[in-house]
Amino acid sequence: MDNKIYCIGCGIEIQSENSKKQGYLPRSVVEKDEDNQLVCKRCFRLKNYNEVSDVELGADDFYKLIKTLSKKDALIVKVVDIFDFSGSWIEDVVDIVGNNKDIVLVANKLDLLPKSVKENKIKQWLFKMMKSKGVKVKDILLISAIKNHGIEEAAQKLDILRNGKDIYIIGATNVGKSTFINKLIELTTGDKNVITTSHFPGTTLGMIEIPLDKATSIYDTPGIILNYDIAHYLDARSLKFVMPKKEIKAKVFQLNEEQTLFFGGMARMDFVKGERQSFTLYVSNLVEIHRTKLSNANSLFEKHLGTLLAPPFEDSLSIFKNQVRKNFKIDSKKTDIVISGLGWVTVNSDRGCEINIWVPEEVEVFVRESII
Repeated sequence: MDNKIYCIGCGIEIQSENSKKQGYLPRSVVEKDEDNQLVCKRCFRLKNYNEVSDVELGADDFYKLIKTLSKKDALIVKVVDIFDFSGSWIEDVVDIVGNNKDIVLVANKLDLLPKSVKENKIKQWLFKMMKSKGVKVKDILLISAIKNHGIEEAAQKLDILRNGKDIYIIGATNVGKSTFINKLIELTTGDKNVITTSHFPGTTLGMIEIPLDKATSIYDTPGIILNYDIAHYLDARSLKFVMPKKEIKAKVFQLNEEQTLFFGGMARMDFVKGERQSFTLYVSNLVEIHRTKLSNANSLFEKHLGTLLAPPFEDSLSIFKNQVRKNFKIDSKKTDIVISGLGWVTVNSDRGCEINIWVPEEVEVFVRESII
């Protein structure tokens, strides 16, 4: 018989031995509880004070836990951040959950995209992406969990598609899995905030089971940490600037050849070669953009990283001090240059140009056909 007690917020086992370890709760609090509705100290502070602490489970631990899903007869719901699709997509998702699984893609945070973006165009782009990755999906649902947009429709679709099976929600950190589940539960039961949520990576530490009916359940799983996403290298203070909370306001810059744009101190774009043209930036409204001459870029970076060029701040400066150049030659087609976890730059060139992006070596940067 399992006499262990688990946090109803993050799923971690409750312990009273070490206040610095995950799952801590004073023994006096544990002994007073009669209905196993305990919330660990970390989740309590997260929920009431928005205060986050480091997660001890590493990427390997997350993968081991998630890979157990390959043995389950269930509907897999893969949640992605529509604003940061590349930084929230798990490349080996089929290997993790099994080749024969029913998969539904839920694209969250639709509210962050400019209102001019058409939902049909986003869906078409996502179906195209899934096909290119060799992933067959039963459906693609566009939602904003935080704004309650599309939740009722998603709940109805999932209830049909699951065909009496359990539902497992998977995804990378910070895609809004727990918020999405909270909304589903609130819609069906009226209970609010069933699962602890946060805008910091790594909130959910173990699978959390929420019964749907007498026979089936929804399972919230830990977020998988993707080390090619820029958010993986930022401290909590920096993340508050980088993770958008409101609709993104496009920032348009007319640049001449040999001009540079800094995204705080996290990334840099050099317009190396081409005629004067416009570049449209889609990043969090809190990220400051600094323009300078390419000839001044290195000295500005060395002198002002962490001050004028911030974030990153002191706690996550080290990895951003050594950035590498990633070169892109853009043809005449309207193109997005995507910096995983930060946003993207739309190049509106009709004659082509050459661009350098400077980021930490681990951060993924790639081009795609413009989605806007």
